[in-house]
Amino acid sequence: MASKVDHLRTLILAAVLAGGLLAIPQFSFAAGAGDAQSATGATQAKLDKPQFKNVQVSVDPDGIATLTGTVSLYEYKADAEKRALHAKGVKAVRNQIQVAGPTLSDEEIVKKLGPGLAYNREGYGNLFDAITLQVQDGVVTLGGHAHDYPNRDSALALAATTPGVKNVIDDIEVDPVSEMDWGARMAVARAIYGYPALQKYAIDPVRPIRISVQNGHVELYGTVDSTADKQIAYMRANSVPGVFSVKNYIQVAGQSGETQ
Repeated sequence: MASKVDHLRTLILAAVLAGGLLAIPQFSFAAGAGDAQSATGATQAKLDKPQFKNVQVSVDPDGIATLTGTVSLYEYKADAEKRALHAKGVKAVRNQIQVAGPTLSDEEIVKKLGPGLAYNREGYGNLFDAITLQVQDGVVTLGGHAHDYPNRDSALALAATTPGVKNVIDDIEVDPVSEMDWGARMAVARAIYGYPALQKYAIDPVRPIRISVQNGHVELYGTVDSTADKQIAYMRANSVPGVFSVKNYIQVAGQSGETQ
């Protein structure tokens, strides 16, 4: 009789354990689904702005938010991702939003964006920025150098708010921050623009000889009227005490450039 009772107790215990194990994943799944719904609502609240009216949100139980739909500017696409990342319960974002603003050719985007970049942060050291622009299929790539982060960020913001831009790739290098490099920038600028034949390039901010310095090494950019002006700028920069080297990327109008 005792063995039968023990056997019965074993069966009952096994049934209880099995029932408990079956209940655990059901409970966990229900909790995950509830968290996903809560996170979706929180993300939608973050995107409750007119510029995001055509954006849809879904958050899976792992906390990954997927953004779909359209916006009119790339700036709004990037902003939507930042807002979603700050929503409660969101751990990561898949940004599948499409920029559905005006469709412009790459050449048209260059014409719209190029002058703005040339004048970007005028009066805030843009003489010491040499930011390059490439556009392919509406995707803007900014490269080259900026002498500080505010000037880099301003250039990126300008690209992001330009109609027709579908995406922005940041390849801009920010030059090192040091008193030595800042002194070199100023000394090279005085050496170049203090020479009478080169003073004309300081008049229009679109046409300066741009000066980039990294740990005492100088790079010159821009476009000048003649080979003589390019050579003079190079020699003047090379004459500055404390400059370790000078690379001359200045272009001569109407000619293909050669680096010195």
